[in-house]
Amino acid sequence: MKIAMVGLGKMGANMTQRLIQHGIEVVAFDVSGKAREAAAGFGADPATTLEEMTSKLPTPRVAWVMVPAGEATNSTITTLARLFEPGDVIIDGGNSNYKETAPLVESLAAQGIALVDAGTSGGIWGLKEGYCLMVGGTKEAVAIAEPVFVALAPKGGYAHVGPPGAGHFVKMVHNGIEYGLMQAYAEGFEIMSEAPEFDLDLHEISAIWRYGSVVRSWLLELAERALRPESGFDQIEGVVIDSGEGRWTVEEAIDRGVSAPVISSALFARFASQKKDAFGLRLISALRNQFGGHAFTTAAGTQGGETSTPT
Repeated sequence: MKIAMVGLGKMGANMTQRLIQHGIEVVAFDVSGKAREAAAGFGADPATTLEEMTSKLPTPRVAWVMVPAGEATNSTITTLARLFEPGDVIIDGGNSNYKETAPLVESLAAQGIALVDAGTSGGIWGLKEGYCLMVGGTKEAVAIAEPVFVALAPKGGYAHVGPPGAGHFVKMVHNGIEYGLMQAYAEGFEIMSEAPEFDLDLHEISAIWRYGSVVRSWLLELAERALRPESGFDQIEGVVIDSGEGRWTVEEAIDRGVSAPVISSALFARFASQKKDAFGLRLISALRNQFGGHAFTTAAGTQGGETSTPT
């Protein structure tokens, strides 16, 4: 089988390489010449334009779009639709909002072109370990692209989860769960870091929890790597970006009347982390000083306002 990969960033490049390793031919396109050259180095057939890429594909054509979600993805899909023909398949493998998928599916279907949404998890480890794929689309379109999904996924790591949009929906919830899991680990390890009387070795604890513990997971394995003495953990700034999927998951919970306090709390914690000098936290500090005389820290690092009033 032959497929086009549009977007050769960390994910797209690794996926291209894994596909080639599993016998899938890949026509590789990226706006970066260096990215195309790198892909050619491990066996891909580079294309300098989407038109050239399209001309190199047999029918029915299959192209996997792996560019940033939002306008970049939507505009790329729209451009490909003008180049493709009835019976061709376009796969969106990014973290797109499933609500944006529906109008694209309808528009492409009017041209006889299928849009398949493939929620993709695995990150930079996917090249070696494989990618978990949550695929949405019609049975006919998914069947055409299925050899690609089988090649990318580890055994048992791929499923056609439902109609168009279902793949992105499931991946959205997957990432919302990820927010909550990471927040729980972060809070637990921070509590232990604030217990100097025990002189805990947090790296050692993360290491032993990987074996037999009920909280063992791949995220915990990554935490063990992050906490290794030589990892440079102390140099990492405590700012966590909200990439969108957690926010969408919370919005879905609200719209559907589902209680999701853990994921919501994890999302709000990310918001707080992005403001080193958040007004709200400063106001809390000032209010505690006003009603209870509690000490506060100034921008210069000095202490002020402390009284003996208990509150």
